[in-house]
Amino acid sequence: QVQLVESGGGSVQPGGSLRLSCVYSGVSLESSAIGWFRQAPGKEREGLKCITLKDGYSLTSDTARDRFIISRDNARQMVYLQMNALKTEDPATYYCSADPEECWTLSHLVYDYWGQGIQVTVSS
Repeated sequence: QVQLVESGGGSVQPGGSLRLSCVYSGVSLESSAIGWFRQAPGKEREGLKCITLKDGYSLTSDTARDRFIISRDNARQMVYLQMNALKTEDPATYYCSADPEECWTLSHLVYDYWGQGIQVTVSS
């Protein structure tokens, strides 16, 4: 059974940083990817970054390219999203998700398993 749990959200001022963590279980290290997504109220779920657990190959969206960093620690079954220089347009519910294939897309439609989401707020 695949389970994902996010942590590390909260409220920061513009320009601040947060590191989100996703602990996963029931996921194959040989053939899976973990992705980070976000969804703001009234907007579609947006893919940010994904990483293949086996070799660390990653994809990034234009939104996340310059400010967000994805990393993994397979020994701890963790994937992280370091978010820097947060902006007022970044508040959303952030989700990690598992895909039983390599990291090949940031479309939320192909990811099978989801965490419960965690809130990120950016305000002065």
